[in-house]
Amino acid sequence: MTLTRALALFGTEEDVPAPRILRAGHLTAELEAGNLRYIRWNGEEVLRAVSFIVRDKDWGTYAPEISDMSVEEDEAGFRVTYSAVAREGEDSFAYDARIEGRPDGTLTFQGRGESPSGFLTNRTGFVILHPINGIAGEPVTIEHTGGDTVEGRFPVIIDPVQPMMDLRALTHTTPGGLTVRTLMEGDTYEMEDQRNWTDASYKTYVRPLALPWPYRIEPGETIDQTVTVTVSGQGAATTASGAVKIATGSEIGPMPPLGLGLRPEDADTALAQTDALRALGPAYLMLHHDPRAGHDRATLEAMLGIARAIGASPWLEAVIAEANDDAAGAEVAALGHLAADLGAPFGTVLLSPAPDLKCTLPGSVWPDAPDAAGLYDAARAAFPKARIGGGMFSYFTELNRKHPPDGKLDLVSFTTSPMVHAGDDRSVMETREAHGAIIASVRDIAGGTPWAVGPSAIGVRDNPYGEAAKANPENIRQAMNWNDPRQRGLFGAAWTLGYASDFAAGGASAVALGGCTGPFGAVAAPANFPQPGWEAGQLFPVFHVLRGLARLEGATLLDLGLPASGPVAGLAAREEGGTEIWLANRRPEPIEVALPNGAAGAILDAGSLEAARSDPAFLDAAEPLDGRVTLDAHAILRLRT
Repeated sequence: MTLTRALALFGTEEDVPAPRILRAGHLTAELEAGNLRYIRWNGEEVLRAVSFIVRDKDWGTYAPEISDMSVEEDEAGFRVTYSAVAREGEDSFAYDARIEGRPDGTLTFQGRGESPSGFLTNRTGFVILHPINGIAGEPVTIEHTGGDTVEGRFPVIIDPVQPMMDLRALTHTTPGGLTVRTLMEGDTYEMEDQRNWTDASYKTYVRPLALPWPYRIEPGETIDQTVTVTVSGQGAATTASGAVKIATGSEIGPMPPLGLGLRPEDADTALAQTDALRALGPAYLMLHHDPRAGHDRATLEAMLGIARAIGASPWLEAVIAEANDDAAGAEVAALGHLAADLGAPFGTVLLSPAPDLKCTLPGSVWPDAPDAAGLYDAARAAFPKARIGGGMFSYFTELNRKHPPDGKLDLVSFTTSPMVHAGDDRSVMETREAHGAIIASVRDIAGGTPWAVGPSAIGVRDNPYGEAAKANPENIRQAMNWNDPRQRGLFGAAWTLGYASDFAAGGASAVALGGCTGPFGAVAAPANFPQPGWEAGQLFPVFHVLRGLARLEGATLLDLGLPASGPVAGLAAREEGGTEIWLANRRPEPIEVALPNGAAGAILDAGSLEAARSDPAFLDAAEPLDGRVTLDAHAILRLRT
């Protein structure tokens, strides 16, 4: 089957309506699904989003049914009204929204609603997102609910809990010199540092987490909240840039080894694709082992067989089920005996107590778990020749909230997903803006200990905040997807290139991305979820990125000077034979790129993907590409100079 353009780019035919741009003089905002994004004054972003949201008991955000939408625009500004309903079985929460923007720089958003039946929720009300570029570390004036005012700063190192609490209003200055006051009425607000989850924002939200959750909105109880944003100052108009110029700069460090994840449920399909996986050439496979899921000697042997077949070093990623110190120590010892009986194949062993796979929110009581220092001592005794790693198998958030004990690990590890809070394309791509802060923060946590990241992918492999990740049988874009369609599209390849380049340049000792097959895979295989347009054995676009980067291990990375918020992600590495450059268009529209003199290479885009689906060496071609080239949406370019 020939792929449609939508499937080639995103792995799904889901239609995404373009947002409507609301204008009131220099004030603009994008109206999307009833909420506001990218609020700008004279082209400069002042807030990333203001949204009235309803969340379920697992922190999933409802897609409300919107009706009676009215949008008016004239010289006095814009006015939007609508009604919406969020439903959970027979229960519902219905609300009316009103949005007004005026040319004087005033924006108001009111949400008012009730539940006729009663409604269980973890959060219902406003969420405000503040951008991080040019804002991190800068001053902010904080007005508390009691009326007192204090001066503070947006965090630089990622705050593990809430950097600001008991909020009524925040006033900050944009990089262009605008003053932005955000007034929040109707409840008590607080802020969390969303860079914890790689979101490119600080989030101010309704209802303190110290209060009980989930909570019930009782029949007849009214939720009535208003956010008022006031922008003042002239600012500076933004200008469009021309072609993105590519030039190599100073040396950064060596390219780290690249790995893949592997879980027992994907072992059979991965075994059937060993030829393709051998061609991909990962340095290591992270073998997931969790006795609570029935994993045993047989599942370990099956995964070890795949690692040997493709020439990858096996790493053990083991969940420790026992919570008692002595029982956990005995479980680690037994696992060590099993590994020894299998020939002691693991040069790296990472451990995590099972309770640490679930989130403990600020203000909550930490669950019982074995003492971390004792657990790592037990691991060192059970695996005397292995490098012992740990930290968190879940997200950086949890690592930031529960640091490993000093001096007990050889390797600190964590994973990320770009869609814990939002699943749309722009939010996922924007997470690159937070990678620098993640890197600085994990260095601070690890001290001088080497650190590694992954296996990470767009999709959520686990849900620390609820029962499970979303199964996504409709094959759509949504937060907390387990099987996200973009893994199979050029979008996923572009995101992966940006992710790998950021963490490699940031000093990660190893980077693991996705998996062999399955929902995070590089190669198509039979599955119990939709994969329209793909047949077993075909190579997803991300395969070509992973293969190319894996082969650069040990090469000297060079700075390309590409900003994380810019349209192009890239990685450059110098080897004996010359310099290799990988570029990705992060945008859904074409961009022009000015190349170094004497460059040659190949482009993977929607037009060439058909040939690349069956050719592992597709991007090994080296046609002359002097001058400027136009990269189509989410295209990948491999250059040699």
